Amino acid sequence: MGQTLWGNPSSASVAGVAWDWVELQEGVFAMADPLGLVTNLRLVGPKGEALSNMQVALYLNELVRTLPWQSEVSRALQSEQMMHATSH
Repeated sequence: MGQTLWGNPSSASVAGVAWDWVELQEGVFAMADPLGLVTNLRLVGPKGEALSNMQVALYLNELVRTLPWQSEVSRALQSEQMMHATSH
């Protein structure tokens, strides 16, 4: 189990979305709780109204689905394993 933080740092501000993940089997990663996303973003609708927590969760789930986060988790874990193996 782990946590992923996906963001876009800039000199003006930092925006991000974070979620917990689990490894279902070797190399297969899934969100631990699809409604458990955490963000510092405030999402608004077409008329400028704040979206409900459920609307935000649905939108962010669609966003996360498009990100290559599983391959990044896999790459990070492999890199960590290689570093651990070379230190022994």
